[in-house]
Amino acid sequence: MFYFLYLWLHSDVHLFNLFRYITFRTASASLTALLMSLAFGPWVIGRLKHFQVGQYIREEGPRAHQAKAGTPTMGGVLIMLCVVVPTLLWSDLSNVFVWLVLTVSVAFAGVGYYDDYQKVRRRQNLGLPARAKFLVQVLISFVFGVALILFAALGYYSTDLTFPFIKRLHPGLVIRSLLTNPWMYPLAYLPFIAFVVFLLVGSSNAVNLTDGLDGLAIGCVIITASALTVLTYVAGHAVLAGYLEVEHQPRVGELTVFCGAMVGSSLGFLWYNAYPAEMFMGDVGSLALGGAIAAVAVAIKQELLLPFVGGIFVVEALSVILQVASYRLRKKRIFKMAPLHHHFELKGWKESKIIARFWIVALIFALFALTTLKLR
Repeated sequence: MFYFLYLWLHSDVHLFNLFRYITFRTASASLTALLMSLAFGPWVIGRLKHFQVGQYIREEGPRAHQAKAGTPTMGGVLIMLCVVVPTLLWSDLSNVFVWLVLTVSVAFAGVGYYDDYQKVRRRQNLGLPARAKFLVQVLISFVFGVALILFAALGYYSTDLTFPFIKRLHPGLVIRSLLTNPWMYPLAYLPFIAFVVFLLVGSSNAVNLTDGLDGLAIGCVIITASALTVLTYVAGHAVLAGYLEVEHQPRVGELTVFCGAMVGSSLGFLWYNAYPAEMFMGDVGSLALGGAIAAVAVAIKQELLLPFVGGIFVVEALSVILQVASYRLRKKRIFKMAPLHHHFELKGWKESKIIARFWIVALIFALFALTTLKLR
């Protein structure tokens, strides 16, 4: 919205030339999101308490968590509000990638909201059936993939992969031999669609699994979103992309504003979610943030960096996969409890120590991802 003020008034009022720069608008979006989150946080907590929107704790979890029962949940509504509004205020609203990523984020938030609502309504830690939730997530991701294919046809996007360490390797995810046959044309894009669905669904659920301790997931999101802000700016900047030999995506630069809003909103939410938490984000926050992170990574052609940028989320998800697989195949558990943060809880680590150490590991992963910009 403010970007249009630049277009209308920059020739008359020199100050509006500031709105031309993505860096200024990104910082402004981040600050706006932070201030909004801090300002509206107490009101949201009060309304959640008024409507008795409290967290229900599963009985098989660590006993210390039972004391958290009743803590207001669904705080992800605040997170998304403080992402969407600053993005609309500070980004170029004519940019199709901004609308696409916003739509995906809100759609994932909608899935999480309905899941959280069912938990509150039923007064138990069972919301939307897992199969139904998964299918809706797949559908949202599928639509996102189709939209990117349309953008590719318009020349706005490339369906080829870029490897972090091998600058000349760009394998395609489209079966080009099928493009000549009209009947087989949709099947040509099936590998690309499947890859996009895997990333978005996997990322949203990975963040959801990490959201088990006060401030753990949102702290890791701050680190991940900060790294994505840098990667997005580089991808959209012709000079930097050329210097670092990153695939230049001129139209994705505006997503830097979205990433900045995500950082600011998450920082503000951490104020209320830090140990001991006054409010939980719920699925409405974790699914939305996970989906947004993956959507940005796919849009800026850094899909293969996603496991490093959000490394702690990958580790948490893998711990669950390995635990389930081991128990089904060998009837033995690898960890005392999955996800991994619960394993360390049962080993006697204090919650605050687990959170701090996981943040450190998340920062190491993110810094490593950023170093790959030069290691090409």
